[in-house]
Amino acid sequence: MGVKIIWTDFAKAELKQNFKYLKENASLRVAKNEIKKNVFQTLRLKDQPEIGQLEPMLKGRKIQFRYLLHQSYKLIYWINIDQNQIEIMDVFDTHQFPEKIKRTK
Repeated sequence: MGVKIIWTDFAKAELKQNFKYLKENASLRVAKNEIKKNVFQTLRLKDQPEIGQLEPMLKGRKIQFRYLLHQSYKLIYWINIDQNQIEIMDVFDTHQFPEKIKRTK
């Protein structure tokens, strides 16, 4: 399909927050590696946009949200067919209370 991948401001902010947490609680090297791995995971979506599972906590919305799982992170996205792009909406740390995932708009 060869779609474009777009990160929302919210997803970027969550990625930065996760980086900061890992940097403070693990190391700079670990933080950099984990962020790189999260971003790399999304590149698979260019050729296989429907590879992610449907996110059950976000059912019933106008947009059909999917996610990729990388270690303890859910990379939540949707396929914007009209714009021929994947929009990364959230980087959700699954150590959080599951209901918190509904903050994704």
